[in-house]
Amino acid sequence: MALQTIVKISNVTNLSDARYCAGMGVDLLGFSMDEQSQQYVAPEKFKEIRSWVAGLHIVGETVSIDALEIERLLALYEPDVLQIEEPALLPYLSIFDCRIILKADLSLLTLDQLETYFSSIQSDQVDYYLLESKSQINLDDELKTVLKKLAAQYPILLGIGFSTESIHDLLAELPVQGIALTGGEEDRPGSREFGELMDILEVLETDD
Repeated sequence: MALQTIVKISNVTNLSDARYCAGMGVDLLGFSMDEQSQQYVAPEKFKEIRSWVAGLHIVGETVSIDALEIERLLALYEPDVLQIEEPALLPYLSIFDCRIILKADLSLLTLDQLETYFSSIQSDQVDYYLLESKSQINLDDELKTVLKKLAAQYPILLGIGFSTESIHDLLAELPVQGIALTGGEEDRPGSREFGELMDILEVLETDD
């Protein structure tokens, strides 16, 4: 199975999501390592789920700004990729053999701030920039213009502004590296209604 673009799934909490996404050709599978998170996956469960999937990269997600805590999480989970939200951590994390996803909340940045955000970061310290939003924002023409410019220079994963009907047009318009979706809770162990996540992945399937 192959998809038309790179896809990251965030906040995976269960084996049902993990196995489905792996089978669909998802590239990046993310698990929260933060105990305070509702989507937290304990190390034992993380390792169990990881043993069932192959052919993709496992992302350890954290909102921590404590460098020593992140170092502890890296040693405990050993993810292929580390996702953080604090750019100031990047120089410290460069000593570790781990790819980096830097996540930003678009709802907290003006268009000028968004461009400054990217220009202030040393690009060789980040493998992907993940752009999501905790609140509803409109992917209007102004924002699209800025994203088009940034996506031509930086490897961006976009987590807003698309649906099953619009995803192909969006990918044709914006040269982003890929998109980001979010996992969910199981209805009961081994049973999961995938909803929009499944719909998006299905429209991205290719014949390759």
